Amino acid sequence: MGDPMARRLCGAGLRVSVWNRSAEKARKLAAVGAVVHDSAASAVQSADVVITMLENGAVVEDVLFEQGAAAAMKGGALCIDMSSIEPARARAHAQQLRALGVDYLDAPVSGGTLGAEQGTLAIMAGGDTTTFARASTVFAALGRATHVGPTGSGQLAKLANQMIVGITIGAVAEALLLCEKGGADMARVKEAISGGFADSRILQVHGQRMVERDFAPRGRMTVQLKDLRNALGTAATLGFDSPITRQLEQLYAQAVEQGLTDLDQAGLFVALARRNGMA
Repeated sequence: MGDPMARRLCGAGLRVSVWNRSAEKARKLAAVGAVVHDSAASAVQSADVVITMLENGAVVEDVLFEQGAAAAMKGGALCIDMSSIEPARARAHAQQLRALGVDYLDAPVSGGTLGAEQGTLAIMAGGDTTTFARASTVFAALGRATHVGPTGSGQLAKLANQMIVGITIGAVAEALLLCEKGGADMARVKEAISGGFADSRILQVHGQRMVERDFAPRGRMTVQLKDLRNALGTAATLGFDSPITRQLEQLYAQAVEQGLTDLDQAGLFVALARRNGMA
């Protein structure tokens, strides 16, 4: 995700500095005008806006506070975390950054690598309205941004997004497999229900991957599992019961245990097919 997002920012005429934990990934961006740095701290030193796009909350915390990126940011800079992390951790990061004189937004995204390439990401931002307004130029290059509430709210919205995605992938996979098991043409069933109440972007995109048995990773199974677990953890702190999400978390966990780690999240289809003795 970080690569196409950085390319969009360069294409918008912004001066972009980059760093990645895998140095080779960052070096590729030099060809589109990005300045490549050998440390996170070096990359952020002169930046007005710093974007983190990392695997999980623990990695964000390490880069910001253990590798020195936060301490290297200049006073008045804006840090936008576009990773998907726990809401409570986002609020803690905001507090630590503000103590250093750095503003903060949690602004995770949805839309996958295709949305990042096309600049059509759905951006869910948490923070105060003044800070959100500061990010408008950056957000405009990446997609459609919506301010959803105070700090941590962006991460709550992303958890909602991932709950809906994970649950709906499960529903689509189970329904299409039922039809195939009964002798119907799965591709024609998908065509038949398109446009009705059961239609959705998940049916069209992930359902098509199921029809084609195309499970090359875009959003990995492990990332979907991480997000469902974050949702359940957040729900627990709020005293909220999430039985449907809990069931899907168990199914994704079982799929990962079966060795489907590197499949796309639509690969839950494979686990459900195996469960039913289908090839």
